[in-house]
Amino acid sequence: MDSSPVVAPPYVVKPFALQPFRALLLSPTRVGDPSLARTLARPYRAVPRRLARWEASGLLVRENEPALYLHEYTASGVTIRGLVGTVSVARSSVTCPDGEQAIFPHEGVIPEQVTNLADRMEAMSLNPAPILLVHHGPPSVRAAVREVASRPPDRKFEDRSGQYHRMWAIREPEMLEELATGLAGSHALIADGHHRYAAYLALQASMPGTPWDHGLVMLVDQDDTPLWLGAIHRTLPKLDLIRLATAHADGPAVDLTDEATALSALGHDCLVLTDGTSWATVRIGEVPSPVQHLHRRLLPSWGVAPDQEIGYHHSLDETLKALAARRGSAVLMPAPTFDEVVNAASAHELLPQKATSFQPKPSLGVLMRSLPVE
Repeated sequence: MDSSPVVAPPYVVKPFALQPFRALLLSPTRVGDPSLARTLARPYRAVPRRLARWEASGLLVRENEPALYLHEYTASGVTIRGLVGTVSVARSSVTCPDGEQAIFPHEGVIPEQVTNLADRMEAMSLNPAPILLVHHGPPSVRAAVREVASRPPDRKFEDRSGQYHRMWAIREPEMLEELATGLAGSHALIADGHHRYAAYLALQASMPGTPWDHGLVMLVDQDDTPLWLGAIHRTLPKLDLIRLATAHADGPAVDLTDEATALSALGHDCLVLTDGTSWATVRIGEVPSPVQHLHRRLLPSWGVAPDQEIGYHHSLDETLKALAARRGSAVLMPAPTFDEVVNAASAHELLPQKATSFQPKPSLGVLMRSLPVE
């Protein structure tokens, strides 16, 4: 486990409000291209000059008028729609009363990483990508989004990574007002970008009253075009599966079985252990969050130290390859549910690191925001 200090980022306080912004739009030939990552690399203070060269050559367009954007992207057959705009981070609180939170983090952040990201964004004068927020959208907003999506898109293209994008700029005062009214009472979960979110808060605190009062976000309605939540498995180099199965310790029994039986049992009430050769199940019963139960109860009972190294893997094949390369054991996890994550966040509880994997994420560079001049 990572021994770096992990802290809970503050909540942004209601009302939730998406604000129009002047977007930077990359040429479709550059979205999803590795060259973009190089352009946004060190030295970070040179990034504005690099982007200016791309703008002069026609590879980057800077919108003249602010807008909210409806961004729809399709990856691996899954289509996601989200509203992209800036959200105020000027009102935040560590001890926000229940019901007043506009944005919920569900994972802790490492302060050193937050500082590095904030320094990088300040040097670049850029929000290079929106953080990904997800919520149960109100019917009025869902209807407005579908109305916008029924129009011909302002942009549509397939990027270099194979994602297909459609985008609509929303500037009509009536539509902006309808969205603002519908979203005011919303609370959104951070699906991806906890450290960038905390960097937004740090930049706002150091430069209040400036454009850094806002950060770029994409808000996805989980009841309309849901993001997929995948499992993240763990490998622990020092965990001995056979010793666990034969030990007479307190806690859930580790029952040896065959691979097929173990994998068929994997679920919200049962975890699977393997060293790549032997397989076992661990019945945990109905718990609010299997990943919390693993880190709070099981790993300490198995003698796994808080600072012990953990590997994180998004597929069974990847997990087994890691075991083949290095002795140890893996804990195979069920995919969390959206409501499981929301319930933990609403209860002011942080999930362990790498607890969630919301997919698919949009390619980098579709919508960016230049600062400090809007």
